[in-house]
Amino acid sequence: MAATPQNSATPRRKVSRHRGEGQWAVGHFTPLNGNEQFKKDDDGLNVRTRIETIYSRRGFDSIDPSDLRGRMRWWGLYTQRKPGIDGGKTAILEPEELDDRHFMLRVRIDGGRLTTRQLRVIGEVSQEFARGTADITDRQNVQYHWIRIEDVPEIWNRLEAVGLSTTEACGDTPRVILGSPVAGIAEDEIVDGTPAIEEIHRRVIGNKAYSNLPRKFKTAISGSPLLDVAHEINDVAFVGVVHPEHGPGFDVWVGGGLSTNPKIGQRLGAWVPLDEVPDVHEGVISIFRDYGYRRLRNRARLKFLVADWGVEKFRQVLEGEYLKRKLTDGPAPAQPVERWRDHVGVHRQKDGRYYVGFAPRVGRVDGTTLTKIADLAEAHGSGRVRTTAEQKMIVLDVEQDQIDSLVEGLEALDLRVKPSSFRRGTMACTGIEFCKLAIVETKARGSALIDELERRIPDFDEPLTININGCPNACARIQVADIGLKGQLVLNDNGEQVEGYQVHLGGALGLEAGFGRKVRGLKVTSDELPDYIERVLKRFQAEREDGERFATWAARASEEALS
Repeated sequence: MAATPQNSATPRRKVSRHRGEGQWAVGHFTPLNGNEQFKKDDDGLNVRTRIETIYSRRGFDSIDPSDLRGRMRWWGLYTQRKPGIDGGKTAILEPEELDDRHFMLRVRIDGGRLTTRQLRVIGEVSQEFARGTADITDRQNVQYHWIRIEDVPEIWNRLEAVGLSTTEACGDTPRVILGSPVAGIAEDEIVDGTPAIEEIHRRVIGNKAYSNLPRKFKTAISGSPLLDVAHEINDVAFVGVVHPEHGPGFDVWVGGGLSTNPKIGQRLGAWVPLDEVPDVHEGVISIFRDYGYRRLRNRARLKFLVADWGVEKFRQVLEGEYLKRKLTDGPAPAQPVERWRDHVGVHRQKDGRYYVGFAPRVGRVDGTTLTKIADLAEAHGSGRVRTTAEQKMIVLDVEQDQIDSLVEGLEALDLRVKPSSFRRGTMACTGIEFCKLAIVETKARGSALIDELERRIPDFDEPLTININGCPNACARIQVADIGLKGQLVLNDNGEQVEGYQVHLGGALGLEAGFGRKVRGLKVTSDELPDYIERVLKRFQAEREDGERFATWAARASEEALS
């Protein structure tokens, strides 16, 4: 056959290969960004040995950059923000310029379940190694700050001696498993998900089959009719329902998540009995590992795959490729009768004793307070405490004659059992104090806002959530709050750039879940925040119909009323 002459009049067509989305299941194994490269180079779980044998002995300067800003997250470690860097520089400076020489360390608390012995150790570690810091997160964890790399092995020893860990508390991993904090004790519980949480933890956490995911993977399991684990915004969630033929079990949801592209999870339409939850969970996380998008990190969460596939295809792949069997169709969960989902207050348990839930200020506590809570729980309960998905805590197993004494002890620590709506409903992320992504302050702002609103509107007693976030990433769930505040720099009346917030109004979780409304051009400076919220809430009080929720009113109110 004659060769085609090089000067042929027919131009050659350039062949280009589609890069794909980095899905392993369709053959896209080439790392497509820096994070995928360092994960390919070495599994994040392997960094522990280097921390224990090299970095903790040689100090911060010995840490390899790919470990420092990558793999160390697999063991719950992030560098915290260097003090004194204002929000205007957050997106300008290089990572090494933002890094402090101290770390945030996250302790994972699956299901929010703690013994008083564990809580006391958490408090002692806080006091000895973390300058007293110990924040309760909205994923039932505890976060320390000011951790030195030299102290990390000893901290691990202390935590692990009482059955706690920081394994995969951060990173592209299966994060903490949210669970109902009153699992196994609530009078109205549909099904206790604790055995499923324990089995999932045994199978998945620390297992290298699941330690290299496209992004983080969030799980929630609850058999409470209060829908108390924010199932709508998790990658996979199991929600307690009663099947008309098969009895109590779980409704399966997939593809929820917030950040800059929020999506509410979707029902698969499948009912799963308790003993099959770990299998279904393993199937879903395997789909994410194999089919998840790895090319662009801003499209790497499971929610994007679910949105592109649709739940029908997702269920088909789950059943056909991973479970090798059909799932049983099932009903949706019932509408919760309670508006609050945090278990704050005094509640009767199914065994006749009581549990007592209380509210710190925006999840901010300290090591000394945690040890005192442990003392109170031992003196008045059985030694069991819980954290909630709303930055709250609960003491379990309290006899009726011990309630008043426990409540008095908690109130003395500024931990409210009967908090105002503002104390109960205000949530805040870490903010610029420690977070390298943040633009504005959050924790102190939220605490001061609570005091100011209690003073200005003392009669306000409607359930209301005010969620404050230091950046657009929505760690504090701003899009699904009644009043969501997204931190950014804004101009004040003098034309000066100051800390402020974009406002989202009328978001909600529950079976009427939806994202808050943004009023065109509405941005509020930090100084104006109390005035603005007072103004809007008084309009709500004046205009609401009987029994109308704030979110419903905000959806129908005029932009003028919301400004």
